[in-house]
Amino acid sequence: MLITHDTQCALDVLVDLLNTAPEAAGQEGLPDLAALRDFVVRHEISEVGTLGTDDLDAVRRVRTQFRAVFLARSTQAAAELVNTLVAQAGSTPRLTDHDGHDWHMHFFAPCAALADHLAVEAGMALAFIVVAGERERLRRCEAPDCARVFVDLSRNRSRRYCDSRTCGNRMHVAAYRARQRTAAESPDALTEAAAR
Repeated sequence: MLITHDTQCALDVLVDLLNTAPEAAGQEGLPDLAALRDFVVRHEISEVGTLGTDDLDAVRRVRTQFRAVFLARSTQAAAELVNTLVAQAGSTPRLTDHDGHDWHMHFFAPCAALADHLAVEAGMALAFIVVAGERERLRRCEAPDCARVFVDLSRNRSRRYCDSRTCGNRMHVAAYRARQRTAAESPDALTEAAAR
């Protein structure tokens, strides 16, 4: 699947935003304005004015709406959610070359509120995924104790965990230990485990 650099960046920001939710992180990842400002700086989100408590509340609401897109049961449902997000924020496509970047598209109005900025940019990135027929790439981590989400951009759509170093390793170690226990309990299973 071919996606542009801008779409990739918007998806990265979206995934990071979604994984700040209490249901994903275990606690609120955007507890205050300082955390929201850090999020903006870390992702180099441009054209953001002074942030207030209304912005924090609005970003959290948008985050909840985006999580529903990832968990949608059908492409139709996901498309309707994306359409709603983009329509609520008001899309204003324009070309820009700010901060030394080459020409690229911004889909939000100049001086848009941060929540609207995120809704439109991430909404358009998700729209490109849906249009490409690749909605199944929007995934939730398969580790049973993890609720984080990710976008599987692997060639063969084989990614199963939000992070191979944490959830992936934990699940692989658990599977290995289970095979070892089974092998210890049954001599025939030892031969089967070695064959795997």
